[in-house]
Amino acid sequence: MDVEIIELGPDRLAEVVDLCRRALDLPEDAAEAPAIVATLADRAAADRPVLRLGAVRGGTLVGVLVGSLSARDPQVGHVDLVAVAPEERRQGIGGSLLAEAEARLGGLGAAELLLAGNPPQYAWPGIDVRYTPAVCAALRLGYRQDRTAWNMTADLGEGSAALRSTEAAEQRLAGRGVTVRRAEPADLPALAGFARATFGGAWDGELAGSVGRPDAGAHLAERDGEILGFAAYGSSRPSWFGPMGTAPAAEGSGIGGVLLRRCLRDQAAAGVEAAQIGWVGPVPFYSGAAGARIERVFFLYRKALNGQK
Repeated sequence: MDVEIIELGPDRLAEVVDLCRRALDLPEDAAEAPAIVATLADRAAADRPVLRLGAVRGGTLVGVLVGSLSARDPQVGHVDLVAVAPEERRQGIGGSLLAEAEARLGGLGAAELLLAGNPPQYAWPGIDVRYTPAVCAALRLGYRQDRTAWNMTADLGEGSAALRSTEAAEQRLAGRGVTVRRAEPADLPALAGFARATFGGAWDGELAGSVGRPDAGAHLAERDGEILGFAAYGSSRPSWFGPMGTAPAAEGSGIGGVLLRRCLRDQAAAGVEAAQIGWVGPVPFYSGAAGARIERVFFLYRKALNGQK
């Protein structure tokens, strides 16, 4: 029986979660399938076109793809998730889903398609290098490797370096007039403005997905009402930390380490045993401040659409 590509509605969300549990080969991804799918489903209210495709054989869901246009550049499309049921692999289902995504996102104006996360809500930065069949499929279908990204893991068990006390450091900061506290919903406009002006990108959206939400949160540092830094967690899913940023003038003050560990303590208190620090920039900082280690590496791919160069 032939496979049909359809648009998926909310009524099939439970099927998508079940498929991802079976199709995601890495145990940590399979265990977090509900959170991953929920993160991508949150895009229902996002200000960008979102594509949710299913491959169906005889009424049974055998493959799924979630993609979207970039919120920053509508000429760029993203594929965040492609999953095919284990018993249906090597039959061209993933390729058919990608071809349909290329056609639909290209029809919406995308000139190129990235196999890469589309912040502020995303599943992974790209394809985990341990998903060898996915890497092979991307190359076979004409995608070229664009960048490499990595996540770091911070253990949150008792005695972990990630949970070291910040009390002494906070007292030193207080002596310089710096207050460190939990961010509240009323802080979000100022935090978003600080993130946009200082760092650009989509961190303001990730902050909106963290501040004041269940299983998520943020902390900030300020002096005389001026924000000097922030750290957040839970926007992508409860076990993920980030983003965080410190004003250039405050770098080296110890603010970053305090904000980081305050967030990690929140995650540990919520039952998270190991935090994923997503799409890491300063590896030495996270290693020193939280004993984190590089554990996941991702290849990001891109492909021109509609004959674009």
